[in-house]
Amino acid sequence: MVLNATMSPNNASGTPSMVSGLTSTVATTLAVANTTHIPPKLNPIFLQTRAAQAVSGVFVWLAVLITGHQVYCHLRYYNNPTEQKWIVRILFIVPIYAFDSWLSLLFFNQDSYYVYFDSVRDCYEAFVIYNFLSLCYEYLGGESQIMSEIRGKPIESSFFYCTCCLAGRQYTIGFLRFCKQATLQFCIVKPVMAILTIVLQSVGLYQDGNFSPTLGYLYITIIYNISISLALYALFLFYFATKDLLAMYDPLLKFFTIKAVIFLSFWQSVLLAIFETVDIISPIYSENGKERIGTGTVAAGWQNFFICIEMFFAAIALRYAFPHNVYTDDQHDMERREPMKSISSSLRDTMNPNDVIQDTVHNFSPAYQQYTQQSTSDKELDKPRNGGHFGRSSATNEKTMLLSSDDEL
Repeated sequence: MVLNATMSPNNASGTPSMVSGLTSTVATTLAVANTTHIPPKLNPIFLQTRAAQAVSGVFVWLAVLITGHQVYCHLRYYNNPTEQKWIVRILFIVPIYAFDSWLSLLFFNQDSYYVYFDSVRDCYEAFVIYNFLSLCYEYLGGESQIMSEIRGKPIESSFFYCTCCLAGRQYTIGFLRFCKQATLQFCIVKPVMAILTIVLQSVGLYQDGNFSPTLGYLYITIIYNISISLALYALFLFYFATKDLLAMYDPLLKFFTIKAVIFLSFWQSVLLAIFETVDIISPIYSENGKERIGTGTVAAGWQNFFICIEMFFAAIALRYAFPHNVYTDDQHDMERREPMKSISSSLRDTMNPNDVIQDTVHNFSPAYQQYTQQSTSDKELDKPRNGGHFGRSSATNEKTMLLSSDDEL
């Protein structure tokens, strides 16, 4: 009993020090664990694997081959340059979108490289919307012919086409001006935003999916939304005004194919940005726990992977929307083979930007606001063929004349 009594004070004094030491050790361990927290994603994600590159590459090259053959057929039977140059430009969206997205995916581990590749893709997106509207103009014979058909007709009120605010008004030359201006402004705004994105990225003020007011993504997204919405609204209005005239050209298939390629890919990127914001998409960390690839890059990687696959289906849809056989005259023409020199010259004609520059000047210059363009040629058009298209030799020399909108009737 004496022994126990003499030892109890020692135990009583030793216990608090032991507990205090243990508590201190645990606290230190937890602090170290918190500062060296091992992130959940140390292993490579699917986008970093060879399988992702191979799967996307197969779809990309299939899409490029399908569209490449279609472009070749249009250039081989280049009988109606005024229409087919717009079609070829539209078709190029598939190889540009697909190959650009695949390159971005191949350089996925370089974090911000995709910004530079995607800027090229996005600029061509705006060009395609303008080309599609211009193709519709050519289907109907140009500005002068369109005005002769719709001028003075009342604009129907439609909730679906958002024309409720235009009820009671009539179609005028100003309507066509708005349609062209709305698409051309997107061709101007988009490259400017692409250049601005690259500049902001280089100085660390741009991050995909980051809506912080201190970074440029929020403001570029707002401007881009307004611009593309205005361009697509112009397409809606033009189709609403001329849908009966365009009926023989299957406009719905063409319109929804173009819209699906451009508009759905845009909303796909917005959805991925939302996933990034709510932490469904996470960043990629290095072995030491530091963030190596941000969530914006991961979201862009998924976007590029999806586009690679989607372009295969877009190539098939565009093949049916813009067939080349409506521009072949007869069986003899089907068997005719154009020399490569002629095909290359046709390709140069489709890539010539002079018509775009002239159209921009014509639609934005105040001096031409009350005039319509009318294309003339040194050769008369052939009789209409399948689908209502007209044959024309590729050697046709086209000229443009201006008609006063007051005298065109």
